[in-house]
Amino acid sequence: WLYRHYGTAGRSLWTMFEITFSGGWPQFVSPLVDDLSLLFAFFFAIYVSGVVFAMTRIVTALFLKETLAAAANDAEMVIREKTKEKKAFADKLLDVFVAADTSGDGMITFDEFEQFMASPQVKSYLAALELDTHETRELFDLLDDGDGRITAQEFVDNALRLKGGAKARDLVFMRKTLERLDTGL
Repeated sequence: WLYRHYGTAGRSLWTMFEITFSGGWPQFVSPLVDDLSLLFAFFFAIYVSGVVFAMTRIVTALFLKETLAAAANDAEMVIREKTKEKKAFADKLLDVFVAADTSGDGMITFDEFEQFMASPQVKSYLAALELDTHETRELFDLLDDGDGRITAQEFVDNALRLKGGAKARDLVFMRKTLERLDTGL
């Protein structure tokens, strides 16, 4: 029996393979422990514990891999959703621009903007889009590139930048710019 299962390196490897994957390890180990030495019990206890630990780690790694893949998909989905929301917001802003351009020339002057902003419904709509509408002139100047007229592209691009409250990086950028201007004077 001993030679048949453990007599050569090849037979020992095959027996260890059977012990590992057949689930019948007691039939291969009990005769060694009972007939030869109790020390074989320690060897096989360490061996079985190591194999169980390794298999547990492999299964855990597979679950972790699947979880991370699902999380990566979620991140891609969030990016797609944010891009879709930004496009929808830009489309709404373009609709606002078209409504404000009463002359139909593709540009909004301050007079057109002021007349458009006089409507409480317009102010409510822009507030719902998270644009501060308290100061008409200030808002016009923020949307304008300095030529006194706002194009559709300026309106959408600058309104997207103005959406929401000031962020810390915006405030830091302004502070740094003012410090550079101050040292230049």
